[in-house]
Order: sequence, then structure tokens, then C-alpha cells
Amino acid sequence: MSQQFTLRGGGMRAEISERAAAVRVLRHGERDLVADWPQEGPIPFYSGTLLAPWPNRVGGGRYTFGGVTHRLPVNEEARGNALHGLVAEVDWQAVEWLAVEDEHSFVRLAHTVTPTPGYPFTLALQVRHSLTSDGLTTTLTAENTGDEVAPYGCGPHPWLLAGDNVEEYELLVPAEKVLLPDDRMLPGSLEDVSGTPYDFGSPRTIGGTAVDHTFTELVPDADGLVRVRVRGPEGGVEVRWDASVLPWVQVCSGTGFGYRGLAVEPMTCPPDAFNSGTDLIVLQPGGKVETSWTISPV
Repeated sequence: MSQQFTLRGGGMRAEISERAAAVRVLRHGERDLVADWPQEGPIPFYSGTLLAPWPNRVGGGRYTFGGVTHRLPVNEEARGNALHGLVAEVDWQAVEWLAVEDEHSFVRLAHTVTPTPGYPFTLALQVRHSLTSDGLTTTLTAENTGDEVAPYGCGPHPWLLAGDNVEEYELLVPAEKVLLPDDRMLPGSLEDVSGTPYDFGSPRTIGGTAVDHTFTELVPDADGLVRVRVRGPEGGVEVRWDASVLPWVQVCSGTGFGYRGLAVEPMTCPPDAFNSGTDLIVLQPGGKVETSWTISPV
């Protein structure tokens, strides 16, 4: 069983697992802010995990980078794609852990992505989960410690909770564009959200709309941060981040999954960026990139 780390701060409690460096539990008082899962696992539907060195999908598990074609293991067999990177099912190592009574606490974990079929690059990853009165802030840092230029993208995969029935959730997604997928959930056309069923620029109830779409051209608040928010019978919860660093977000209502909550996945790049190159991060040897997001009650 993977080791767990308890964080407390601001009336909240988080349980962080060495498995996938995942947020296994996040509670405000007695209210769950994210879907949890048993300490012994398994992790359902990537709940609370980190997605790297790519989020979402690589079509066919195949891409060309630097003139070389690579073939990744296909783990979304029904659609033939490589899904959600290489670190969502591995054990990370805790390297620092601090708790200051009920005020604030953090844990820092590390994992090295070593050359593997389809991804012959080396990345040193570190993640810091910090819990304060502002919420749970996660910061993921990637450094290319290899000798080759490496493609990179990342994001988290929390399932936000605001009640038992997602159809009752009031959802805010401040985005001007939505990426309509093809039948393999790969990018189709990029459309204005206005006139589509996926316009949540003003808060409204999800209802029967099956959402599993990528949004972009995100509109920040006055403080420069984008907020995707849900409200329901049990209260509200939001994810906020800097859209200049994470300009895309996947939102999934879980229709047909039989799972709780609404997945909100800020991403550095859209699906299949290893093939399209859209917003793909190219890490030079020695290069670093840092991303951060916060989950909090509202």
C-alpha cells in the first residue's frame, strides 16, 4: 500500500498518496471537494492524478518529433490512443513534508521519467501540494535532465464534487472557444462556444448535456486567474490557474462513466499536441517549466 500524507490548513484536510502523487482526499469541514478513493486503490478514472509528459491523448499512440517517429503504448484501447501520460500509475517519492498544526502544510514528491518505448527522454519531475486557507495549491515542475530535446505537456485530473447528481451542478467555464472532438476524442473543429450546448460562460445548470470537451481562449478574472467553478446542493468548489501557462481545459461530466463529480483538467496543450504541435512545450536539455493550480471551496 502506498504511503499517504495528511495536510491540514484553513479548515481543510487533504490526503496525498505516493501513488501517482495523487490528491486522494480533499475535504472542507465534513464536505468532500473532490471524489475520493480507497487508500489501497485502485485509482478510478485518473482521479486526482497528474498527467505528464502529456495530458489527454496522443492519437494512435504515434507521433513524430525531431524527424523521428515514436510509438507509445496504447492504453485507451477502444479508441486506439495513448492516454494521460506516463506518471498516473507510478509511485512517486516523498522528499519533503511539513505540517504547522492546522494552519498550513505541504508535501513535495519527486519522480524521474526515464527513456521508455515511445518516449526516449529523461525528465525530473517534482510536485508540491500545499494546503492553506486559500485552498490546495499544486505546483508541478519538470526539468529535462537528458541530452535530447523533449516534447512536454501536463495537467491535473481532479473530479470536483458539489453533490451527488452532476446534472444538478451549476457550471461556470469562462471560455470563448470549444474544441469539438471526432469519434476518437481527437481534435475536430475549434468553434465559438456561443450557439453550442457547451456555452457555460455564464453559470448555468449542466442538465442533460454530456460534456467531455476541451475549452480555450479562457477569460481571466481581474486578478489574472481563470476560474472553473461548480455549485450544487452541497456547496461550491473551483479550480483556478494562470491561463497564460495552462491555456486549455478539459471538462468532463462523466456521462456513462458511473463515477462521481465533474472532471476539470487545466492543460498546457490540447489533445494530440504531440502531433499537431499546438502549444507543445519543447524542453531543451537543462530546461525547466513550472505549472500551478489551486482547488478551493466557494
